[in-house]
Amino acid sequence: MDLPDADIAIRQDAPAWLRRMVLSIAYEEDVRPSTLRTTLCAQLMETPDAENWSEFPNVEREVQGLIERVPWFFVYDLIEVIHERLRQYETSRAPAFAEKINRMFRKKGVGWQLVDGSIQVRGPEIFEHSLGTAVELAVASSRGVARKELHEALRDLSRRPEPELTGAIQHAMAALECVARDITGQSNLTLGDWLKRNQQAFPAPVGVAVEKLWGYASEYGRHVREGRSPTFEEAEMVVGVAGSLAVYLLRKSSY
Repeated sequence: MDLPDADIAIRQDAPAWLRRMVLSIAYEEDVRPSTLRTTLCAQLMETPDAENWSEFPNVEREVQGLIERVPWFFVYDLIEVIHERLRQYETSRAPAFAEKINRMFRKKGVGWQLVDGSIQVRGPEIFEHSLGTAVELAVASSRGVARKELHEALRDLSRRPEPELTGAIQHAMAALECVARDITGQSNLTLGDWLKRNQQAFPAPVGVAVEKLWGYASEYGRHVREGRSPTFEEAEMVVGVAGSLAVYLLRKSSY
């Protein structure tokens, strides 16, 4: 019986068990310990132990010691390096590696995912659905700017070791603004002005909530003051809600 997905509990961390699992999955896909040693030594600015020749158990043991010492975010960098190497030299094994890594993340409550070779932030199911649908509709309706802004919002949330929270908020609201202006042909309006001129765009009292969201984004995403930085949860919420609102507008306008 397959384990259910766990609630997200790990993001700015790479526990010891996760580090061991990454190595185990890499070995399952025939990645050699010496290959991992090269990457880990480069991260730690050390030289490989010249006395270790055999892949198993000597180099493997050295790799285990190295991965225990790297900062947490380097572990996720290592996952990207492994996937890229597989994609270049063992093409058939890259999808299996990605699937195993993502399954481990889901089952163990890790808030990351390996997408197209890059480690990206993973949110709750509703976040993933709203953002994914918004991107799909932006592409289907040839709204490249909105798609790009959503992608940048996700990338800012995914930055390691520190996410760019204000940037994520800015890009998410810019995506919503692009969609709103485009569907009505009011290309010179800010989202705040657009909401005032299109009060029937959202059902009451959702429109009021959107105005409040715009105000929050202006306060924390555009005009940030000392001591008033958004939290990750707040930025994630804004990105997810902005994606849902963009989906609503696009569907309402039939793209």
